[in-house]
Amino acid sequence: MHDQPDQLEPETLLREISDLEGRIGELRQAAGVPEPDLRATLDAALVELELALTVLRTMGGEQTGEPGGSAAAENERRVLRTVFQDAPVPLFLLDRTTSVRRVNRQAAMLLGTSSGYVSGKQFTAFCDMATRAAVRSQLAAVVRTGRRRLVNVRFLGRDRPVDAVVTLARVWIRGEPDPMVVVAAGPTTTPTDDGARKGPARTAQGGAPADDEAVATIVHRMDVLATASELLLDEPVFNETVAVRRCARLLTAELADWAFIDLTGPNGGGPGGPLQGGIHAAGAAPELRRQVVMGPEDEYSVEAARMLEEVEPAEGTLPHTVFVTRQSALRPHVENLDVLGVCPDGQPVCGKIGTTSVLSVPIEDGDRAIGTITLAASGEYGPFDLMDLGVVQRLGRYLALVIRAARLYRRRAEVADTLQAGLLPKRLPAIPGVRVAAKYLTSTHGSDVGGDFYDVFRTENGWGLVLGDVCGKGEDAAAVTATARHCVRLASRWKASPGDVLGVVNEALLDEDRFVTAVMAGLTLETERIIVSLGTAGHPPAIVVRADGVIRTASRGGVPLGLFEDFEAGLDTIDLSVGDTLILHSDGVLEACDMMRQEFGQERLLEALAGHAGDTPEGMLAGVERALLDYCDGDLRDDVSMLALRVETPTLG
Repeated sequence: MHDQPDQLEPETLLREISDLEGRIGELRQAAGVPEPDLRATLDAALVELELALTVLRTMGGEQTGEPGGSAAAENERRVLRTVFQDAPVPLFLLDRTTSVRRVNRQAAMLLGTSSGYVSGKQFTAFCDMATRAAVRSQLAAVVRTGRRRLVNVRFLGRDRPVDAVVTLARVWIRGEPDPMVVVAAGPTTTPTDDGARKGPARTAQGGAPADDEAVATIVHRMDVLATASELLLDEPVFNETVAVRRCARLLTAELADWAFIDLTGPNGGGPGGPLQGGIHAAGAAPELRRQVVMGPEDEYSVEAARMLEEVEPAEGTLPHTVFVTRQSALRPHVENLDVLGVCPDGQPVCGKIGTTSVLSVPIEDGDRAIGTITLAASGEYGPFDLMDLGVVQRLGRYLALVIRAARLYRRRAEVADTLQAGLLPKRLPAIPGVRVAAKYLTSTHGSDVGGDFYDVFRTENGWGLVLGDVCGKGEDAAAVTATARHCVRLASRWKASPGDVLGVVNEALLDEDRFVTAVMAGLTLETERIIVSLGTAGHPPAIVVRADGVIRTASRGGVPLGLFEDFEAGLDTIDLSVGDTLILHSDGVLEACDMMRQEFGQERLLEALAGHAGDTPEGMLAGVERALLDYCDGDLRDDVSMLALRVETPTLG
């Protein structure tokens, strides 16, 4: 082992210049990472300047080597290996590209890993991101000038960063064409502030026994999975957006500094809709889109997260590769800073957020991958390990199942909405001298189509209004709803009395497995008034709000439709004058409950109508809606339907 003159061939000179340009670029990036070590970066920049001068002075020179016999070279290597391994200090042997050729036992212990894992990786991959570029520059200077240097390095230990002062020395080894660098780590110090650590330490010198620490780590990971299960399932209705954000928030609180979640499908795959078998109908591969980026809550990180949400997981990045292959990936020590992609300003994502360790797992439900979870961490908490990977893999599975359920629920809700829209009139007809308004509110529980219906239509002698409620929900209930609604319309063409119309509907529903409650109003328009004939079939009675604010309730009566052959409706007749309003409503209004399971009831409905007696029909129904939603805190247990009819001016029939 000896030093050698430092003269350059043209080919070597070009390589030196290219390496110099790359290191200068890294120094620029290092200055922009969170909490950069600006002093170390400045010192390294000065070193690069000295190096450039040295290169210029040696242009055209010629490198000389020392030939030696193969036997002598092998003996020298054997001696060096023995001394190297038995040295009492951590030693790293690097080639001229700063790739680790060999480490001794002390160095492997320092990093908390095996010698085989370290060999072949870039030495700077085991250094803190803030000083990584500076260390590269110092190593390059040692290779070129041969002068030894002392450098402050923060190593990324298994459990926590390890601060050390290292000596960098250039050596020539017989038989090697290029110089090499020996890195010797001096006395080390380890930060003792564990308050900011996420989760328990895996090991601790001078602390609890390793077995206890291992148990604590396993328990912590189990707690993370248990918490994830509660967070993801704690929704009466599955919500994909809520689940994804809760998952990212949990991961950044317990396992990592940064969490990236990318998805395909209805939310992540653009307008193509739900995926079938992992591909679009056109056969193209599904598009992976970024959904959530979460990191620390300081101002710099919040701004960075906002920007990174716009950086899509491009082909060749780790998240995209994991998604395509459906194979999880663990990078305990990041060497390629482009592994998570590049920011719009050209800076690698890893450099932007100071990432030194990355893992990524597919989000798959057993049939297909629908996205990825990617975690990134700095050196403050130790590199990710296989236990971390296993926890996140399980969490990815949980999230996939929730997303699948949410998308299925959403598709069923869309179908239900379409069916429901077909059961209600698209628009209300204009009735001379009368103003009509309607309100329909969907239950917040379940995704099945509801059984409420209403309609306004011409009859034999004037106009008719009907509002009903089919027992139950779903497609079967929707079929009965359609039967009841259209049967009322048809029967009203030749039956004058609402009671007779409801009798026809009862006969039509006797073969169905569900019953229907309904109230029908037949309107006869006269010169100074409107005569309302009411027929009730086990339904909440109609309400009349007089122009002077007086409220009365029509007669009850009748039995639900479709139960008995000898049906008889409850009948009533009401005269409406100008300014009077007729209200029909479903029992979903009365049965809405508060947190104590107390129903809204008839009295509260009458109070809400009285408070808006002077409003338009639309205003009256909107007032009831607000009172109802405030009472039940937006949690409707059943669908709600309401019809309001007001006499505006005297009209002729």
